[in-house]
Amino acid sequence: MDLMLDTLGSLERTHTCGELRKENVGNDVVLMGWVAKKRDFGPLTFIDLRDRDGVTQVVLNEKTSPDAHAKAKDIRGEFVLGIKGTVVEREGTHNARLATGDIEVHATELLIFNTAKVPPFELEKAGSQNLASEDLRLKYRYMDLRRPQLQHNIRMRAKAVRAIREYFDGRGFIEIETPILLKSTPEGARDFVVPSRIHTGKFFALPQSPQILKQITMISGFDKYFQIARCFRDEDLRADRQPEFTQLDMEMSFVNREQVYREMEGMFNHVMKLIGVEFPAEWPRMTHSEAMRRYGSDKPDLRFAMELIDLSAELKDTDFAPFADVLAKGGEIKCIVVKGRSDYSRKQTDELQEYVKRYGAGALAWIKVADDALTSSLAKVLGEEKVAELASVAGAEKGDAILIVAGRRSVVAAALGALRLEVARREDLIDRTAYKPLIVTEFPMFEHDEESDSYVAAHHPFTSPMDEDVELFKTAVNDPSQHHLLGQVRAKAYDVVINGYECAGGSIRIHQKEIQDLNFKALGMTPEKARERFGFFLDALEYGTPPHGGFAAGIERTCMILCGTENIRDVMAFPKTASAQDLMMDSPGEVDDSQLKELGISIG
Repeated sequence: MDLMLDTLGSLERTHTCGELRKENVGNDVVLMGWVAKKRDFGPLTFIDLRDRDGVTQVVLNEKTSPDAHAKAKDIRGEFVLGIKGTVVEREGTHNARLATGDIEVHATELLIFNTAKVPPFELEKAGSQNLASEDLRLKYRYMDLRRPQLQHNIRMRAKAVRAIREYFDGRGFIEIETPILLKSTPEGARDFVVPSRIHTGKFFALPQSPQILKQITMISGFDKYFQIARCFRDEDLRADRQPEFTQLDMEMSFVNREQVYREMEGMFNHVMKLIGVEFPAEWPRMTHSEAMRRYGSDKPDLRFAMELIDLSAELKDTDFAPFADVLAKGGEIKCIVVKGRSDYSRKQTDELQEYVKRYGAGALAWIKVADDALTSSLAKVLGEEKVAELASVAGAEKGDAILIVAGRRSVVAAALGALRLEVARREDLIDRTAYKPLIVTEFPMFEHDEESDSYVAAHHPFTSPMDEDVELFKTAVNDPSQHHLLGQVRAKAYDVVINGYECAGGSIRIHQKEIQDLNFKALGMTPEKARERFGFFLDALEYGTPPHGGFAAGIERTCMILCGTENIRDVMAFPKTASAQDLMMDSPGEVDDSQLKELGISIG
């Protein structure tokens, strides 16, 4: 298309496309934006002009503005325009879809600042459930970001970060930036490493979090620190995880857990007001062990019930070999009750069985409490009387279905916890208008890695044990025959959970070198290896370290709650795919041989 394009010159925009209302009727205005939609009715042409604030309907009349009307014949979607005209009250019905639906602008002049190719997908349709594929939208992210929903999400993210800063500034915290190029100190996930050109053969690492540095700010005497920090983890991705992300980092000196809880509650309460949600001043608390027992998850979604029910005691004398074997090995048998679904078909129960197998469960047993009788996959092996007893213990009523998993405690928790969520989604049991906060406390300090038969830090290696468990911790570390007791040590660690999402986590830190040395020893780290990795930090601990603690909150996960999305990419301007690729920039990509040579790197 060969068009003479206009320049902006001295023209100034007077209003955005979402700003005009009835009180502006009669005003002469200048609008600028993109063509969202064009409708040609011969002597009248209608254009929906869009910018980040919204859409205004523009009318071009052949009689009153012939030049502007003629130019409009050549434009199409996503052209960039300037409009001069007068605000007029819309004739006929109000357009309830638009904030500007009471008015329209009758154009006297049309400026075409730029043309546009036919978009790779239709933005209007993308506003519905008929989205183009995510890969296509990520490749043309600059187009996808024009969608009103993503415009809203990114602006909400900016508001959330501003609200966080407002809260902590008002509470006397100091914002301190920490470096991006650090020493590699593996803390669980893989580091992204950066080769040094000046120091050939040596590498920086991008921070997984500013954990050690924020502790050093406490040793440095700053007392109250916070930062909106970029973090990097080279790990497998999922719906709510990215290789680079942003977190609020906060640390305080001379505090106990309750003081940190109050700051977590206060900050989230302040941020949630952005969407009109009022949380209680003090949130419900639940220990990790209680959360796992009742919900099979350390981040339970409390917007619906359906708790896990333990059937182990009722089956302790069973002759049914699979159940008897599980209980003999210290496992458990638990169930959930699905209200009103005794009509589950064989196909549906088979689907649910395949679902729990993803989490290590061997099988999914079921009992259906119909109006006239009980039916069960266990009837032949347990007998009708025992099946009826199990239904009674589960609290099932007529019309309910009971879904049962047996296995190791960890498997039962993972399988039933996930099944609980899956059933809630399928049965539409989740109140999408509700917001349920929770603080989960007393996490295990260590997790057992079955592959290496060793214990790893459940949180990070600087987390303090519960005071009541310090002696148990010392015994488990110093006596090899008692090493298994590490699994019983609780940490002063805690998480913020909202609607089933872990939005923040933190702990009271170890502030005494002897306890830190013990923790490294528990993790199988020799003194030499600990000094090689963390020598600067161990030295710092010997120069008067105050008791301290804090938390980190995921900005993206928090914004997912604020924006009502389950996809982390919906709240990031330029996210990566699930395989850690940027389809728009086509990265990661190759680099020139000369760059590799400068860095002393060869690729075989």
